[in-house]
Amino acid sequence: MTADLFVAALWLGLALVAGLLANWFRVSSALMEIVIGVAAQLVLGSQIMGADSSWIKFLSTVGAVLLTFLAGSELEPEILKAKWKQAGAVGMVSFLVPFVACAGAAHFILGWETMASWLAGLALSTTSAAVVYAVTLEFGFNKVEYGKIMLIATFVTDVATVLALGLTFTPFTMNTLIAVVAATVVLIALPKVAPIFFNRFGGLLSELETKFLLLCLLGLAALATWADSEAVLAGYVVGMVLAGAMGGRHELIRRLRTVTFGLLTPFFFILVGSLVSVPALIAAPAGAAFFFVTKVVTKTAGIYPVSRYFGSTRKEATYTSLLMSTGLTFGTIAALFGLRHGIIDAGQYSSLVAAVIFTAVVPTIIGNMYFLPTHLLPVGEQEEER
Repeated sequence: MTADLFVAALWLGLALVAGLLANWFRVSSALMEIVIGVAAQLVLGSQIMGADSSWIKFLSTVGAVLLTFLAGSELEPEILKAKWKQAGAVGMVSFLVPFVACAGAAHFILGWETMASWLAGLALSTTSAAVVYAVTLEFGFNKVEYGKIMLIATFVTDVATVLALGLTFTPFTMNTLIAVVAATVVLIALPKVAPIFFNRFGGLLSELETKFLLLCLLGLAALATWADSEAVLAGYVVGMVLAGAMGGRHELIRRLRTVTFGLLTPFFFILVGSLVSVPALIAAPAGAAFFFVTKVVTKTAGIYPVSRYFGSTRKEATYTSLLMSTGLTFGTIAALFGLRHGIIDAGQYSSLVAAVIFTAVVPTIIGNMYFLPTHLLPVGEQEEER
């Protein structure tokens, strides 16, 4: 127990340092936690950090599920109905263009096998809902139409990626059928049951609302992993179907954010950073650099003209392109899936994961430093930015 408490204190200490540095450099705390995770793994090593501990992986998974739930809950039905063409178009080109381009580059330029190339395309086609939501929340874009459209587009991209991964690589079994049927029943019932439950038991000291949400999220996450799918997808979908019910419950959302960002997501982001093997990157940096450039260039080539078509300024379109070039959760999940199922080898995995993590950091830093559309920020955030 003492050792576990020491490791927990160490990780929260790293998260605190990351938060202070993020405030100092005016970047997202999520991105700084990734960087701190890379540095900590290099300096301390995996044994001292305890990154292989099952409880750290559990807290990391729960943090990712809650984070994607909060991102999904920001998808306002009114904005979705009014801007579905723009969000859908941006989201689909954000998936399709890098998927095809990166898969083709892996096969024809790097000489990867066909299935390994498709896996690379999927891993690099993603947009990080965790990073996009954390950044939009930190700057206040989640309160304005611009940020809400980008969150919907991110959802479209990631759903397309997960579906493509499932249809291409995951065998359809009886577990899959049972999970789909059970999840469908729950998701249809949730928008009707949740408001009744919230109205009846909301505001109690026992936090029954939070327990109800955690039951739904972790239950569906367990069902997803049982069917060889991904737990974080449950968070996104539950958040989306409950977006209307959660819209006016600001105190509940605030409490969930406190638990999520204060305790859970640091374990997720630091763990992701700790997975990067710096010696492997130093030994063979070309693959990671190649995939990083290919993803960012193809994402921008697809998203920028579509954003401009729907009326975005050059600065807005550039910022959207850069922020949606980020990758993290689903990208690393796809790469890990490929490694565990023998589709890619350890070297290919390292190149993909490193490229994915670099895209979580570099495009967002560049976007926040040079292309942040401050004119779209809420009034309070505009004054603070100045």
